[in-house]
Amino acid sequence: MEKQIITKLHNLEAKENIKILLAVESGSRAWGFASPDSDYDVRFIYVRPQEEYLRLEKKRDVIELPIEEELDINGWDLQKTLRLLHKSNPTLWEWVYSPIIYLETEFLETCQNEMNAYFSVKRSLYHYLSMAEKNYREYLRKDDVRMKKYFYVLRPILACRWLLNRKTPPPVLFTELLAAELPTPLETEVYSLLELKQHSPEVKIIPRIDKLNAYLDISVAEIKKELQRMDESPVADWKELNAWFLRELNKN
Repeated sequence: MEKQIITKLHNLEAKENIKILLAVESGSRAWGFASPDSDYDVRFIYVRPQEEYLRLEKKRDVIELPIEEELDINGWDLQKTLRLLHKSNPTLWEWVYSPIIYLETEFLETCQNEMNAYFSVKRSLYHYLSMAEKNYREYLRKDDVRMKKYFYVLRPILACRWLLNRKTPPPVLFTELLAAELPTPLETEVYSLLELKQHSPEVKIIPRIDKLNAYLDISVAEIKKELQRMDESPVADWKELNAWFLRELNKN
């Protein structure tokens, strides 16, 4: 599959007249809890030739390929990427630190060296808490639930715990979050659930786990309280990001 993905990305470069700066796996495969039938969520950052950014007409800043069998491929323009970095968008950190890389340039090293200057604990907390609450509210209240949704709630909750305890971007791998933040009384349930997830189809239905739901309820309330106590994050300067953007343009 990796060869197929890389071929598709190179074909996309030629078709769209772009340069892909970074392409990685996102979602459950990058997080380490993919099911046997999980999609490949390929995400990439690209840049266009300089003259494309000087046109009066607007051009879309995302490229999305139609979902094809188990392949979901889409990417962000460099401008969009750096604007989201200015907002401390946590998704960008997950792409840059993904353990599965399909294409890379020196842009990756630059990101890893420079982007933490724009990191905001509070904005990251809002992102992960919103993700957890939405999935919890919509999928985990019934008697029988989709197993995978536990991971789409538990992972962002543990990411919030990491953020509150360490004030740094949370790791991408779910097992690292578990080792660092999962309470010991929940280990049996969660590690058993993880093994089941890795060997079951995406649509697997299981009975609600009340012990785990109780922990999620408590966590959401605690994280909200901590957020209310936090000061607003300072607004980052645009100067370095503008210079970064121009440097990337001059390379292409």
